[in-house]
Amino acid sequence: MIKTLSLALLLGIGYTANANDVILAKAPTNISEKTSEAGIDFFHGSWQEALSLAQKENKLIFLDAYASWCGPCKMMARTTFKDAEVGEFFNANFINVKMDMEKHPEGTRLSNDLYLTAYPTMYFLNYSEKPIYKTLGYLKAKKLISEGKKALAQ
Repeated sequence: MIKTLSLALLLGIGYTANANDVILAKAPTNISEKTSEAGIDFFHGSWQEALSLAQKENKLIFLDAYASWCGPCKMMARTTFKDAEVGEFFNANFINVKMDMEKHPEGTRLSNDLYLTAYPTMYFLNYSEKPIYKTLGYLKAKKLISEGKKALAQ
């Protein structure tokens, strides 16, 4: 009986280790590597690099200001930001940046400069960090696209 339980425990541990290897094998190995998922392709460089790219491409920055503990932020990451129509519109028109405002090196400064009061807040900024437009709270796909269009019209 003890041998059978020991064998079952060892097989379970081996299976779990194998499952983790499979999960890790599917994850991108390089942070700047794009996944094949639809939706918004968020920029993976530094904040300064994002500002430079926005200037070079003459685009606004779409800044998703979030916190790791924020439920609506997580829901937008799982749904709205993965929507194909949202991705098509935002990838064509903006430099897209996700920033945990409590953990990112620029988060505290930008939170103060932009008067961040709630999560999620989505800012549309120019390359000089001047806010052009902002929207608050959880947004479904069509509403986020509508807000993006308002930002472009400013």
